[in-house]
Amino acid sequence: MSAPTTRRAAFREATGATFQSLRGRNFRLFFTGQLISQVGNWLTLVAQTLLVLTLTDSGVALGALAAAQFGPVLILGPWAGLIADRSDKRRLLLIVQTIAMLQSFALAALAFSHHPPVWSIYAVALVGGITIAFDNPARRAFVVEMVPESDVQNAVSLNSALMTSSRVIGPALAGLLVATVGFGWCFLADGLSYIAVLVALGMMRTRELRTPPVATKAKHQVRDGLRYVRGVPELWIPLVMMGVVGTLSYNFQTVFPLFSTRDLHGDGTTFTILFSVVSVGALVGALRSARRTSADVRTVALASLAYGGAMALMAIVPNQWFAYAVGLLLGMASISFLVSSTAIVQLEAAPEMRGRVLALQAMLFLGSTPVGGPIVGWVSDAFGARYAIGLGAVAALAAGAWGYTKGRSNARPNVVEPLAPDCVETVDEELQR
Repeated sequence: MSAPTTRRAAFREATGATFQSLRGRNFRLFFTGQLISQVGNWLTLVAQTLLVLTLTDSGVALGALAAAQFGPVLILGPWAGLIADRSDKRRLLLIVQTIAMLQSFALAALAFSHHPPVWSIYAVALVGGITIAFDNPARRAFVVEMVPESDVQNAVSLNSALMTSSRVIGPALAGLLVATVGFGWCFLADGLSYIAVLVALGMMRTRELRTPPVATKAKHQVRDGLRYVRGVPELWIPLVMMGVVGTLSYNFQTVFPLFSTRDLHGDGTTFTILFSVVSVGALVGALRSARRTSADVRTVALASLAYGGAMALMAIVPNQWFAYAVGLLLGMASISFLVSSTAIVQLEAAPEMRGRVLALQAMLFLGSTPVGGPIVGWVSDAFGARYAIGLGAVAALAAGAWGYTKGRSNARPNVVEPLAPDCVETVDEELQR
């Protein structure tokens, strides 16, 4: 066999391994619909941030917006996860995505009024936060139902790649639309983008889904979910790390606008470019993670340490060009932490507990924003955005060091291999350990 033929075969094998979960029709539909919708979602998130910054020029106001957007995840998370465990997730997603579409149209109406009161933006953002609380555990648990067990790690990574690729396009497109036609068109475009995901969910072949047992109604099911997580170190340690990192390190929407305009002496365009560059790095990291076949606590800890190191570099960059260069590393490290922590949770959680466990992770990742957002917003106003980024770096480094120490005594990797029919019961037992 010639060298070019060998290289082509190697390339096909590599790409096939990277995108193997897209062989399933249901996951292809889901992936396509979410890609369009998530681009629109980032239009709204970025436009909301820039609109509030334009109206207030306040870091605390941006922190309050983050609290409105993600506070419901913290409050409603355990019950949202329980509802996901009790429900047909496809139908639940159809309802939630329809409400989210109406929320985007409401934001468009406010923006087209030219002088919307800030409280009204917070109120509509709060509705969006409620949809996130119910959408997150249902959507992420639904990924597992659309692919074979052997493709779960790959599907999780590709889903993360989808989210991060939308972050590349969405913020840049938002900056362009805000500068040319205004905020209202960003929100309107987001509302229309939900049509894609609703059509995709409607076209799925439900008979091909791997639907897990539905949790029956009983008392103390939320408490049972918390007790279950506490008893599984492979779940508990990554979730504690996620709580620390989510609170103080994942606050890009609060810190980066202030960092771009004040410390880097740029404007809204600088923010959208920096956000997009970080997202490019995250996309590269997600595609790289898609080829991983294992996840353990130490992997999550090392990713947290890398993320903390990248944030420390971002805190000391001298100008915009250095910030863009470090942004690539920051994006790669951030998504590596998110993918590895999500994969281990999805693989270790028992099927009937998966919705509650993922809801708890969402509480610690997104729901911690109402706590961390105002904190880093205040630090940015009082001392500068560099100090807020530095605080996030310290948090990620500390969480990584703690997780690595704890993980050394719980080093049991989850290797994802093709399953023979007679192995399914064995894997189910392993997931429940």
